Amino acid sequence: MESFEGPPPRTAALSTPARIAVALAIGAVVVGALYHLGMVFLHVAPSNTLSREHGAAVDDYVYPEFEQNWKLFAPDPLQQNIHVQARAEVRKPDGSLSTTGWVDLTAMDVAAMRHNPAPSHTQQNELRRAWSFYTDTHDDKEQPTGGDRSDMSRTYLQRILQERFGPRLNGGDVVRLQARSATTAVPPPSGNGQQTSTQPYYRELPWWPVTTAPAGQENAS
Repeated sequence: MESFEGPPPRTAALSTPARIAVALAIGAVVVGALYHLGMVFLHVAPSNTLSREHGAAVDDYVYPEFEQNWKLFAPDPLQQNIHVQARAEVRKPDGSLSTTGWVDLTAMDVAAMRHNPAPSHTQQNELRRAWSFYTDTHDDKEQPTGGDRSDMSRTYLQRILQERFGPRLNGGDVVRLQARSATTAVPPPSGNGQQTSTQPYYRELPWWPVTTAPAGQENAS
């Protein structure tokens, strides 16, 4: 009875240098994935010798894109809807300035996710986490409370706003941006007797000039 041998593995058709390159690429991906998982683990794990010794390196890697928290499991989860809104000041070709209306960036993200079976991580979390990062490192008078992380949070939020509005808008150049949040309480279930105001509360940030320099190094006018 004749034995049947299937086709040779695809890697067998590769030259020796190509096999080495594939092996190196796979190794780099594995090392990168293990490094990422290790840093995130040290960030969320209870304080230990490694996290105390390398805390600065872990924070530099995790913040702001990979920050983790446990609010999903909190005994008193968030009971508010927070929408981040922004507007721009535009300089027209004739030198005049005009200000746009407030644009609800959160609503735009929600609309992009609705009916999408696989919405992007950016649409779900980028703007929300940027705003949370900023408010966690600034008081209600917009004064920094988190040292270097305060500057990082402002830079991160301003960078997102600049990307959303672009350098040019309505036929002119975007020269300043302003952000605010509209916070609305989630109404309690009917019949529980609690009364909750659903009027939005606004937290308005100062105007930030649009420049190529890192945010935080210029004085907002």
